[in-house]
Amino acid sequence: MDRYAVIGNPIAHSKSPPIHRAFAAQTRQAMSYERLLAPLDKFVATGEAFRQQGGKGLNVTVPFKLEAFAVSTQAASRARLAGAVNTLAWREGAWYGDNTDGVGLIRDVENNLGFPLARKAILVLGAGGAARGIIGALLAAHPASLAVANRTHGKAEEVARAFAPSGPVVALPFGGFEDQVFDLLIDATSVSLACGDETLSWPPVQLRPGALAYQLAYGKGDTPFHRWERECGASRCVEGEGMLVEQPAESFFVGRGLRPDTAPVLARLRAGTL
Repeated sequence: MDRYAVIGNPIAHSKSPPIHRAFAAQTRQAMSYERLLAPLDKFVATGEAFRQQGGKGLNVTVPFKLEAFAVSTQAASRARLAGAVNTLAWREGAWYGDNTDGVGLIRDVENNLGFPLARKAILVLGAGGAARGIIGALLAAHPASLAVANRTHGKAEEVARAFAPSGPVVALPFGGFEDQVFDLLIDATSVSLACGDETLSWPPVQLRPGALAYQLAYGKGDTPFHRWERECGASRCVEGEGMLVEQPAESFFVGRGLRPDTAPVLARLRAGTL
């Protein structure tokens, strides 16, 4: 029985164990999957102890994605581009790191939601690890344009420079949206989740008819971001529930070499039976 786990702090809320167990049952893989709580200053030690006990791989969640990148002897190009790792696989005596956040988002948006990204104008709000994890994949989908905005404009500029070799990314001042119209609005911040029932004082964004607003976080109900995006005229407002299944499906492929069928697992998640 091969051992896998999701590591983070906090971790009790993670849906990764039932999702990966469903993938394992579907593909007939002899593997276990557990939650692993790491003290904030003991990510490396916790991961090493798990490996020495026979662990084959780890999914990495907040706040350890940068540390996971640092311990990766080898890393996939998309992980190097993001500067963060959410998937660790033990290969030939070393950790191999990957980042599946971007491909998880793309598959959810294009396949599950039926929203093709080619020639779309995209605005990503936020310039932290969540944004870095998805921008490379968004560029690979050949949008018409991709802009990043952050309250600290310098961070948005850093992201734009980091991804310049992969495609044009424009750093916009937070609020400098007046002269542009977008098809896809992505919330990669933690601001709206921290506001509770408050109203966001964010400046308005112009959205085309049929525009999609996507919040990477999930299971938070009617967040301030949802209320703000409706005020901006978004036709569809969704959370990252589909990404929650598509991202680990790619991680499962990295670790096991098999691609599970995500549709029945996503259906169970939405029905509350997973």
